[in-house]
Amino acid sequence: MRYLTADFGSTYTKVTAIDTDVPEIVGTGAAFTTIETDVMEGLHNAFRELEKEIGKEWTPDKFLCCSSAAGGLKMVASGLVPDLTAKAARMAAASAGAKVMKTYSYEITHTEAEEIERLDPDLFLLCGGTDGGNVENIIHNAEVIGRIPGHFSTVVAGNKAAEEEVSRILTEAGKPFVITENVMPNFNTLNIAPAKKCIMQLFIDRIIEAKGLSKAQEQADNEIIPTPLAVLNACNLLSDGTKNRRGLGELLAIDLGGATTDVYSIGDGEPHEANIMHQGIPEPYSKRTVEGDLGMRYSLTALSEQLDLDAVAAEVGLSGDTLRDWVARCDADKSTRAATEDEILCEKALAKGAVSLATDRHVGHTHKVYSPMGEFFTINGKDLTLTDHVLGIGGALIHSADPTFILDGATFNISNYDKAKPLKPDFYLDSHYIMASMGLLSEQMPDVALELMQKELVKVGTKKKKQ
Repeated sequence: MRYLTADFGSTYTKVTAIDTDVPEIVGTGAAFTTIETDVMEGLHNAFRELEKEIGKEWTPDKFLCCSSAAGGLKMVASGLVPDLTAKAARMAAASAGAKVMKTYSYEITHTEAEEIERLDPDLFLLCGGTDGGNVENIIHNAEVIGRIPGHFSTVVAGNKAAEEEVSRILTEAGKPFVITENVMPNFNTLNIAPAKKCIMQLFIDRIIEAKGLSKAQEQADNEIIPTPLAVLNACNLLSDGTKNRRGLGELLAIDLGGATTDVYSIGDGEPHEANIMHQGIPEPYSKRTVEGDLGMRYSLTALSEQLDLDAVAAEVGLSGDTLRDWVARCDADKSTRAATEDEILCEKALAKGAVSLATDRHVGHTHKVYSPMGEFFTINGKDLTLTDHVLGIGGALIHSADPTFILDGATFNISNYDKAKPLKPDFYLDSHYIMASMGLLSEQMPDVALELMQKELVKVGTKKKKQ
């Protein structure tokens, strides 16, 4: 079988030709995404680039697609308590491949409603309260949603006792919505699969058309899914393996992009030390977080504002002023590319900073606690200290001459000892950007997809544990 996969990205449309009989990656091609006109134009341009590599006589038997074009699946979510239902809502949205732009807790205020209108989301995930618990919060927020201008759809996944009233409010407001099971039916019990399924269906039914991807959908042999979900599927397969082929085991993957940095972890994340106790909501085995303020171009200014630029620059032998000047130039022209040695070093320093901050937010945080029995620690989130594999994805990593330096930002640092990041992992690189493609292929031929990932992903180094 010959497969052609296409990933309609915000900047580039990437195509991959696969021969599953060998199996091998026959070739890849990329071209600018033409979301403002017709995405098929960018697809045809990418395919022409592929033809230069593999010839015009190569034709696929099946065509599979994913997309994050025009910002992907933009979503906001709301819940009741920040560390409980609001966090569960965020997990459900992220696991479905959405770009979670903002999460709100408690009752949405007038100012927050105006902010949601400005964010102009595709979807709103409305949660709040365990089943039989608080109903006032989710009803209030439904009323607010009903008054917000916009064409977004709403997935209601909160307290089932409020379903009838929420349904009445959104119906009278003329807002499209679906109701599904509560993301947290009981205290500290996650149930994100039903909400994830609804989000996916709304993406297929509504967003494909809105983003101009209907023509691609007509030609595709699969239902187009968000690119981050395809990458998550690939990470799951790479980690867990199949019944016929062994996977890598627990892993952490960082997709460093121009607008966002996505982090994926596959593993139970349970504490590995006897004196550490888990605290807070349990986290999913397959977890994704998306950081919309950490990116190498569209979010570069926001990234730089969160870094100590003098310290970051010094790590690569530059001055803070040199780094600040580079950020300003890239902010003024998003197409700016590093050419000189100093510019390349600037990119390297900023990329490591983005990886470090994104991983800090993804992993669990430990806290020291004193009790009559002595000192011990709690951890809120996943303990990834013993994770042995860190995978780098994205152009800033693929095109770097020193990806291990950048990926080192994802590992444990004594100066931030409360962040449960990997201690001594091996570093891998998706050097041909095939993870989304393999995620698509995994739905039909998992053994082949796993074999290709294990063949194509390049080991680029190992974390050197400091004495």
